[in-house]
Amino acid sequence: MILDSLTADKKLRRMALEVAERNYQSPEIILIGIKENGIFIARKIESYLQGYYEGTLKVISLEIDKKKPGDIRLSESLDCNDKTILLVDDVANSGRTMLYALKPLLEQFPRQIQTLALLERTHKLFPIAVDYVGLSVSTTLRQTIVVDVVEGEVMGADFK
Repeated sequence: MILDSLTADKKLRRMALEVAERNYQSPEIILIGIKENGIFIARKIESYLQGYYEGTLKVISLEIDKKKPGDIRLSESLDCNDKTILLVDDVANSGRTMLYALKPLLEQFPRQIQTLALLERTHKLFPIAVDYVGLSVSTTLRQTIVVDVVEGEVMGADFK
């Protein structure tokens, strides 16, 4: 097992603290969780941020076909202009999903866009750097990492 639930929770809490530290001057952070598991992680980060961050927090979801990322849908339309955006996913594999997920955000003018992933694989195929990483894992190209989420709680992560 790569992560158990206790370790995953500690990493999520640490990342929430980092987000609060780097964004203490931002009046609002919009957390965009990539479905499926990214939205649960975004909500968990939001709950931990509430104890440290004094600005406004908003969580929405982004739906994308991770194999063919042409059609991208946000759960609601929003004004990203001059706002801090935090794009959240469970695992950053090749960087493709996060890269394509940026498309609707770049049609506006956010103050900044940051990325967060509970797990990051070390070999990227697309030019995405993850700003907040719970755990960076060296894998082979054939290995797949799966994060197990049950009722909004991260139960752990392992190779599939």
